[in-house]
Amino acid sequence: MTNTGGILEGKRILITGVLMESSIAFHAAKLAQEQGAEIILTAWPRPTLTERIAKKLPKPTTVIELDVTNDEHMAGLADKVRAELGGLDGIVHSIGFAPQDALGGNFLDTPFESVSTAMHVSAYSLKSLTMALKPLMPAYDSASGAGGGSVVGLTFDAQFAWPQYDWMGPAKAALEATNRYMARYLGPEGIRCNLVSAGPLGSMAAKSIPGFSDLASVWDSRSPLNWELTDPEPTGKAIVALLSDWFPKTTGEIVHVDGGLHAIGA
Repeated sequence: MTNTGGILEGKRILITGVLMESSIAFHAAKLAQEQGAEIILTAWPRPTLTERIAKKLPKPTTVIELDVTNDEHMAGLADKVRAELGGLDGIVHSIGFAPQDALGGNFLDTPFESVSTAMHVSAYSLKSLTMALKPLMPAYDSASGAGGGSVVGLTFDAQFAWPQYDWMGPAKAALEATNRYMARYLGPEGIRCNLVSAGPLGSMAAKSIPGFSDLASVWDSRSPLNWELTDPEPTGKAIVALLSDWFPKTTGEIVHVDGGLHAIGA
């Protein structure tokens, strides 16, 4: 049942990356609707899969086919979103991909073509997606603080070299740097840009990483708070909070939702 008067009441949010019910993006979409937002989803490469999963959300929503590496898709995105929602107040970037030869211990042998793909899809798309949709965000009034918007992306802590993660690590580092530069350049227009750094979750994206269980096992012994691989809701809540007006002066930030592991040395 959809709540009224939630922290996203009246907000219009575009959410990428809803692939399965276990996806972080699905839980962000569900919570956003429950908190009063109108949402629209994008999907690639199988929009029909996202359309099927979207039926499990509290309210019906439109799914737009979007390949962030396709210039035609990006050029037409704003018009499609405008036709559905009229404008936009927030974006959730939950997009990441690396070819198999860029993962699983192949770091030293990965060709640049695969590295380039990982960087384009996982990092550059944060900028290109935001700029494609920026014209839909309300004009910012610095006196009142009204207008602008919120962009929230997902990362996996790029401070460390994780087992098996290989070129997705540098791609996430590039994503984190991109977020900081976007915060710098878009702040004067009232657009906040932040990332949520989630611990490992048993999503489709995670399961595509060879040796994911070895990476995830680190949390069993080192995370101060009990970490559940099957519970994306805490991450979804952080995304919704950053989309809301409750973080009006926070930008360029990385909020860790990882049970506290990022703060623990050994």
